[in-house]
Amino acid sequence: MDKARFDKGLEVRTAVLGKDYVEASMKSADDFNRPFQELVTEYCWGAAWGSDGLSRKTRSMLNIAMISILNRPHELKLHVKGALRNGVTKNEIREVLTQVAIYAGVPCGVDAFRIAREAFKEVEAP
Repeated sequence: MDKARFDKGLEVRTAVLGKDYVEASMKSADDFNRPFQELVTEYCWGAAWGSDGLSRKTRSMLNIAMISILNRPHELKLHVKGALRNGVTKNEIREVLTQVAIYAGVPCGVDAFRIAREAFKEVEAP
């Protein structure tokens, strides 16, 4: 493991997904999934998200589109919340999901819009 890339990944992952989520993921890791958590943190968050080639806002919008198409509701909700932290507006999320519906199919868009609304409610809850 590249310690510097892991540390960068942990910093970015925490900024995007929130301290509570990341701490819970790392704390609940066991011998079975700890290597995977480390891999995700180092490569997804350290190498890709840690790169200066795209803004976090742009990466969030891309992730929303891709994860919607892959039909991964848990990850989509998580990344919608992260997108809001990264400065993506609800209107921009709506535009991304409309694009998803056009190119990946209306049923995919319907699910993605539903999940995004759930994420908005959770973020806005007191």
